[in-house]
Amino acid sequence: MAARGGARGLSLVLASRSPQRRAVLEQLGVPFVVRPADVPEDAIGPPAALALEHALRKARAAAGDPAETVLGVDTVVALDGEVFGKPPDEAAARAVLTRLAGRTHEVHSGLAVLHAGQERTAGAVTAVTFRPLDAARVAAYAATGEWRGRAGGYAIQARGAALVRRIEGDYLNVVGLPVAVLVDLLPALLQPAP
Repeated sequence: MAARGGARGLSLVLASRSPQRRAVLEQLGVPFVVRPADVPEDAIGPPAALALEHALRKARAAAGDPAETVLGVDTVVALDGEVFGKPPDEAAARAVLTRLAGRTHEVHSGLAVLHAGQERTAGAVTAVTFRPLDAARVAAYAATGEWRGRAGGYAIQARGAALVRRIEGDYLNVVGLPVAVLVDLLPALLQPAP
C-alpha cells in the first residue's frame, strides 16, 4: 500500500499495519509505503526495552533494498511493571481497562530506523491517567470494539479520550507515533525535496 505525501526529502517504508501511524505520517505529508512485519512480541521484561526490541524486529523484518529507509514502531502500555499489549478479545479488553481505571499508566513507544546501513533507535514514554471507571462504563467502551489492535485496549484519539483524565508527555506517542522522537531520528523527514 502506498500513501501520497507532499514533496519531502525522504520516503519511508513503514513496518506497521497501524492506521494511526499511517494517519500521523499522512498529516505530516511524508511519502511512505506500508510493509507490515509480523514478528514475535514478548510480554515480559522492562516496557521501554520491549518496545525498542519489537520496533527493531519489525524494521529488520520489513527491510528489503539497503537504500530504503525503514521505520519500525512498537507501543506497549505498562502499569506497576506489568506490560499490556493488544487484548485478544473483548473480555481481555475489559480486564485491562478495569486494571487501568483510576490509575496512571505509562505508554512506551520504541522506534527503530534502518537508513544508509545504520540502525538507530529511540524511545518515548507518556504518563496517562484514567478516570475512575465503573463496570458499566468499561463494558460500554469495550463494546465499541476500539480496543482491537491497540496496546492497553483503548484509542485516545477516538472514544477512548473520554476514559482519560490527563496525560503528561507526548500525545502522539499515545496515538502510536511520537513525531518529536521520529524527527530526532530522521531530521531529513521534514526537509523539502531538492
